Amino acid sequence: MSNFTSEDEALLQSMLRQLLQSVKDKITGAPSVECAEEILLHLEETDENFHNYEFVKYLRQYIKNTVGPVIDEETEKYTSAQNQCEISGYDTLVQLLTKKTRESKEYREMMHALKNVMMVVVESLINKFEEDRMHNKELDSKTKKERQSGYSTDNCSDSDSSFNQSYAFMSQEQLQLLAERLDPLQPKEVRQEALQMLCLAPPSDILSSESWPNLRKHLTISLSDPDATFSEKILRFYAKTFSSSPFNMTREVYTSLAKHLELYFLSGEHSLRISAGLDVSNTDINRLLKKVRLLNEYQKEAPSSWIRHPEKYMEDVVESTLSLLSVKQEPNHPASPDFLGPVHFLALIDIKAVWFKKWTHAYYSRRVVLRLLEKKYKSLIIAAVQQCLDYFEFCKAAANKSSKVSGFSQQRCSDKQTFSYTGQELQYIYFVHSLCLLGRLLIYKQGQNLFPVQLKNKKGSVSITDMVVLFTQLIYYSPSYPKTALTAHTDSYSPEGLVMEILQVFCDQTGCVAECLYTDTVIDALLHPVQSLLNGTEVYINCLETALFDVADILARITASEDGLSLLLYGENEKNAKESPTAAHVIVQFTKKLLHDDVSLLSGSELLPVVKGAFIFICRQMYKTCEGLQMLIPYGLHESLAEAWRKTSLLSERVSTPVSGADSTSSISLESKNFLLWEETLLDALLYFSTTPKGLFLLHSTGAMNDCVNFMFSSLSKKLQTNEYEEFGNRVIVTQMATTPMGAVALQSSGFIKALVTELWSLLECGKDDVRITQPKSTPVDPIDQSCQKSFLSLVNLLTYPAVFELLSKRNIPDKPVYSFREVPSDVIDIIDRLIILNSEAKIHSLFSYEQSHIFGLRLLNVLCCELNTLLLLETQYKVSQVLLTAQEENVTEASEGPGVFIIDGLSVERNHILVRINLIGGPQERILPLRALDKGSDPYPWPMFSSFPLPKCYLAEIPRKAEFRQDKDLDKLLTLLRSPEKPTGWAENCRRQFCKVMKARSDSIGGPVLAELIEKFVSHLSESRTDCYFSTGNYKAMEIDVKKEGLSSVQQLGLEMTVRYGKYLNLLKEDAENGLCFVLVNCEKFLKQQQRTVVSSLCCLQERYAGYDWFASSIFLIMSGDRERTLTFLQQFSRLLVSAFLWLPRLHLSIHLPVTTVEYGIHPIYFCSAHHIEMLLKAELPLVCSAFHMSGFTPSQEEALHGFRVSDYLDYMENLEAIYRPMLLKDMRTIRVQNT
Repeated sequence: MSNFTSEDEALLQSMLRQLLQSVKDKITGAPSVECAEEILLHLEETDENFHNYEFVKYLRQYIKNTVGPVIDEETEKYTSAQNQCEISGYDTLVQLLTKKTRESKEYREMMHALKNVMMVVVESLINKFEEDRMHNKELDSKTKKERQSGYSTDNCSDSDSSFNQSYAFMSQEQLQLLAERLDPLQPKEVRQEALQMLCLAPPSDILSSESWPNLRKHLTISLSDPDATFSEKILRFYAKTFSSSPFNMTREVYTSLAKHLELYFLSGEHSLRISAGLDVSNTDINRLLKKVRLLNEYQKEAPSSWIRHPEKYMEDVVESTLSLLSVKQEPNHPASPDFLGPVHFLALIDIKAVWFKKWTHAYYSRRVVLRLLEKKYKSLIIAAVQQCLDYFEFCKAAANKSSKVSGFSQQRCSDKQTFSYTGQELQYIYFVHSLCLLGRLLIYKQGQNLFPVQLKNKKGSVSITDMVVLFTQLIYYSPSYPKTALTAHTDSYSPEGLVMEILQVFCDQTGCVAECLYTDTVIDALLHPVQSLLNGTEVYINCLETALFDVADILARITASEDGLSLLLYGENEKNAKESPTAAHVIVQFTKKLLHDDVSLLSGSELLPVVKGAFIFICRQMYKTCEGLQMLIPYGLHESLAEAWRKTSLLSERVSTPVSGADSTSSISLESKNFLLWEETLLDALLYFSTTPKGLFLLHSTGAMNDCVNFMFSSLSKKLQTNEYEEFGNRVIVTQMATTPMGAVALQSSGFIKALVTELWSLLECGKDDVRITQPKSTPVDPIDQSCQKSFLSLVNLLTYPAVFELLSKRNIPDKPVYSFREVPSDVIDIIDRLIILNSEAKIHSLFSYEQSHIFGLRLLNVLCCELNTLLLLETQYKVSQVLLTAQEENVTEASEGPGVFIIDGLSVERNHILVRINLIGGPQERILPLRALDKGSDPYPWPMFSSFPLPKCYLAEIPRKAEFRQDKDLDKLLTLLRSPEKPTGWAENCRRQFCKVMKARSDSIGGPVLAELIEKFVSHLSESRTDCYFSTGNYKAMEIDVKKEGLSSVQQLGLEMTVRYGKYLNLLKEDAENGLCFVLVNCEKFLKQQQRTVVSSLCCLQERYAGYDWFASSIFLIMSGDRERTLTFLQQFSRLLVSAFLWLPRLHLSIHLPVTTVEYGIHPIYFCSAHHIEMLLKAELPLVCSAFHMSGFTPSQEEALHGFRVSDYLDYMENLEAIYRPMLLKDMRTIRVQNT
């Protein structure tokens, strides 16, 4: 088989020619010979018919017959060897066989024979090509002479000549000849033959030839040829050029086609009118549409490549297009408004103006398009605006007549194919095109600069606001469609669907939303149907439900942004608020009417729940912020939602159970699903009240707390909330709920805490079940592994003191003798038992990752102990410090003589840090906390460890000596004011002003005795004024009692010891101070108990004594330098003032001054009043800090201290904040006696 016969050579030549003919288009379209070679080399990858070519089949069979036996032999040989494990050095058998086959004698002979025969075959093809080329050259020369002599040239060319079938490139002479033959003066047959030859030639050769200008001119003229076949061939040539040539060449073809169309419309040959309609089956119209379609296809493809070419090329294409679209009849022509122009034909092809969207997408081209529109072709924009206005007037007139719009805007609903358009349909198609074009134009700043525009038949100009108002009005004045349009506008040309797409894009574009949507005029236009329904005026709106749903969708998008929310709450100009109610008031009023089913036009509508849900969502966007909730509170929306939920819950329970075999099964099931969906919508709306402190208080008042928490946990369990923003919202909700006792209990009963603890345990000890382990897990290098950080933050957010007290109060840790490996914690108490208090071998051995899990628990304990009340609770119930000291004592080396040395590891370092933190209270200048990281060098941990108290003195910061008191005129003046027996009107304000003056000059001068005297005199003065006394306290006289016999709770005892130890450290208290503080605490408890009521509640915090330590009374005791009588007198006077309710937390515990329902919630006014305003202030003054809180899941109301902040450094700023927010806060503070503040 290695020898080829002459028959084989002839056969190969034929097959190779066939292959080259099949791929001729790919080769001739290549810009260079190298590219053509590359195409042939990768033909198998790009040509799906590659294996069907005869040449390929022949080669495959030849190779199989030649080296097939060699492959079979080698396969059999090495397969047996592989079974005996004799093969080595190769990865696979295939690689081995390939190598052996290529090294065989048969393979070398086959390649040599193939090479020789293919050289002969290729040489024969080249010779044949040269003969064909010479023959054609002679033929062309003969044809030219005959033409010059005036003879007929009917038979001058053979359409089946080898030239036409050739795959070679054309010469300049041939192209010049083609250009001459395509001259319109030439006979028809000559031009047709030349055009056929032109279509077979490579477009790159034609466009780069010297004869192209003449050729282009002749082609442009020939496009108007009455012979449809001839002009269609030119269009095919244009299409081939567009698809295979670079932009710098195709732009000339495009501009020639655009110029031809422009001349065609200007020539007057086109006499169609809009009113007469359009029959696309007409031959001339069909040809015209094909030309416009080819133009439009290029318009949509060109932007992908023109950025790689000079801007002038792109500008030529843009200008030729705009020039064509601007063609219109003379204004004085009687049929000018009825003129069917190029823009109408383009709208038929590209109804949504995709070409304009692509042209304006990139700044490179958008700048040129908008500049040309502004300077030369603004008439295009004016015509589009006029078309939109005309359509709106038509719709408005039809709506006022209470009739549906007919064919002007109706979509084709039948499946029967039609070939004609009425005049009204043409107008509507042009309207849709104009609407989409204007919607895209208004996105960009330069596009907005084209407005206002002046219309001929309108007195005033049309501004951007006028256009957006027009878009908005189209939502509710456009014709009605089937109800399915409510849920999907996709691929729909309905006006409201198109307008919704445009307005939604506006909402998403921060650059244009303020200019286009954030105006009172636009908001009023959006709320027009809502306002009409509220006022009871007659409404001329098609498909009211659809319009309301669309309006709600846009309003919800506006409310999602800070600026949009401010616009709805306060109007366009917040300082000069308009007299009429703002949008927020209108929306909440309408939402309440919907919830009460008080809108007669919507009664009985199937879509009413959808409309309700849409407007509830807008309100939710508002009341989940502090400022929005403040404005919505007077309307009692939470009560309306709760009432609707209770009603729906009862109805859903009454839905009868489907009976087997009954016909109504499906309807009952659908009704049940609808009730369930509506119930979940209401629960979700109620749940979002808990994103703010005051909103959470309102949620408590509805009685739906437990149901909302159950719904939230169910949604999270089903992973319905996939949006990151919603996830952050859920974290904030959980954190806010955990700040209240009832919220913490609800989280516990719903199973949320159990799920959180279980997930944490699986991450710490088990790992994810769905992760396939292919290699051992790496040892964590961080104290808390990255996979556990989210769970850690979730626990920190959850374990506020109210939650800790409710979940742990009077509960002992399990302390089991044996723990199973499969025993998974399910509660917070289990986390403390298994991860923090590891006081037995059983607990240690039950952990797979002992060190990592225990460090996690110690880090959690470290955070929890930052809250002093939590520290006292953990210490009194679980003796945390003693557990840690014992662990430190056991973590020493064994020594033959003397005490052992502490082993420094991750656990001992963590324990050392916690022990110092919980034993020393104070700020960063009063204690030194050891680091939790090791240093490099010989002494990696310089901090001394200990296993018993007291602490080493190195952790006690040195108390700075008091500066020598220097006389200060401002301070003397302040003291004189305080000690003055006469206190005229304005005395308090004078003291305040003088105090601020001293603070700004020498803040360190006010301290110790001066501070004690200042607050004592000031409070004494205020307590004597009836206007300043908010509470009536009655008479209480402190009794000399033996304080040692009075029983203080264990938490109070430990808090007392910590306070006295801290006071002695600061040299504020004497040795007998403990008895004095005990006297103050006992009398305060008795004094406040006179003003408490008895409440029956399951909450631990409402059982008699205040659930915590009285830190405020202890702080006053320190300020008064341990003077118990002076302290008690001050607290009695202070308790009459309103401010005592917010600074002295035990003051309102079970207080008779609060509504009984407020007391039963266990929520202190400092939370739903002060903390609420703190969050509002933070969002207004430091929005980025507020966002950081929410992103982390924390809330500003959780933070109790701000270390390192000196009021005197920011006194001016603080005074400014006071002027803005104090009146609002005081108003809320004074209403704490009222339910549902």
